[in-house]
Amino acid sequence: MNTFPPTDFETLDPQDWETMRALMHQMVDDAVGYLANVRDREIWQQMPPEVMASFTGPVPTQPSSAESVYEELQSTVLPYNMGNVHPRFWAWYMGNGTISGVMGDFWASVMNPNVGGGNHAGIEVERQVLNWMKEIMGFPASASGLLVSGGSMANFSALTVARNVKAGYDIRQEGIRPEIAGKMIAYASGEVHSCNQKALELLGLGANSLHKIRVNPDYTINLEALANQIQEDRAKGLLPFCVIGTSGTVNTGAIDDLPALADLCEAENLWFHVDGAIGAVAVLAPNAKASLAGIERADSIAMDLHKWLHMPFEAGCVLIKDASAHKNAFSLIPEYLAKNTRGVASGENWPSEYGLQLSRRFRALKIWMSLKEHGTEKFGRMIARNIEQAQYLGRLIAMEPTLELLAPIGLDIVCFRYNPGGMDLAALNALNKEIKLQLEEQAIAVPGYTTLADAYCIRIAIANHRSTTEDFDVFLEELLRLGKLLNG
Repeated sequence: MNTFPPTDFETLDPQDWETMRALMHQMVDDAVGYLANVRDREIWQQMPPEVMASFTGPVPTQPSSAESVYEELQSTVLPYNMGNVHPRFWAWYMGNGTISGVMGDFWASVMNPNVGGGNHAGIEVERQVLNWMKEIMGFPASASGLLVSGGSMANFSALTVARNVKAGYDIRQEGIRPEIAGKMIAYASGEVHSCNQKALELLGLGANSLHKIRVNPDYTINLEALANQIQEDRAKGLLPFCVIGTSGTVNTGAIDDLPALADLCEAENLWFHVDGAIGAVAVLAPNAKASLAGIERADSIAMDLHKWLHMPFEAGCVLIKDASAHKNAFSLIPEYLAKNTRGVASGENWPSEYGLQLSRRFRALKIWMSLKEHGTEKFGRMIARNIEQAQYLGRLIAMEPTLELLAPIGLDIVCFRYNPGGMDLAALNALNKEIKLQLEEQAIAVPGYTTLADAYCIRIAIANHRSTTEDFDVFLEELLRLGKLLNG
């Protein structure tokens, strides 16, 4: 029996569009103010217990007004953001976003298409963005690509294709044959990002399939050790299939010798993949382009556009030279996805045939709008400035007797520590960790951290288009103040 009144049609649209219009206008005004006045707010603050408790309630069963929901957002969410839109956020490796990217995400949600396939504008926008990425990276127009969530999925996608191509049989159909189980080997430096190991694990090859090669003093892969390891593995009956080069390691920003890796892979018939999540787009910067020579020779590249291109999360990209191999690795067309020659379900080479996702957000729109608004030359200038800022910070550190660099500055990453002397390693590590935490808790800056040769480093990753030279002056002044206070 139908219990709904026949004249009362219920939808999820607003009952009063004008009231909703006014609320959304207010949200837009507040959002612009949120970014325009980012320096006026604390970079990060701990969420109080009473606010955290507000997130433990049961699922809502009855409606609330949109106005009240927005009020709750303003009081419980907005004040406790991660902080990566702030000019002094240099932790991990994150971009800051752009207003045009925000607008792209807004319209992507309004339009709300599934960019897994079909014949509609979202597909064409993504194709153009991918063609732009190929042009930026020096890949041929015939190459393939896909926008994904981030570097982890981009690396997974590329390594899937590499595995399938180099297995020498239909691995999709048969799975891992017993005679190659535990034998397919990929190579990377000891500084390779952990997502590559996770990818190999998920591909059924196991963590042991990643042979990590020792690095040089500048944290780039040691080519002699790599070549020797490949030969040793072949002699043991193993099956080398891929080398993962890095264009900007996560710890120090080191760039492997990409031309030499390309030569080696050609000579050894190995797939050459570049994890470019951190530094690939630095080809746009005049002061970095030369150091990335050879990246165009890769068989595949993984990129994170929400890092140094400052797209709002999520925006990753994978490029693969062999378009047929890319499609063969992922394409599966059941009857309910069969293509028509006309209408919405027409078109060839749907994005869903090049990755795991069938349901896909319209990620390309924010990238398309941002690149159209700013152009690649401006993005290149922003990248170049960050590189110059890293060198500036390095000079300040070199001038201060109680500070020491712990690694060469790679691209835009500076690893250093406070060292007043007379302390053992454990005490130094504890002191620097406390300095880092107090910088956050006092809302001065959010630096990153890592450990190199057992030494705890304060790691500054400058992928921030809002940072100024003065930000680094203030940062070091406050760091030194805390160091003296904590070591007093």
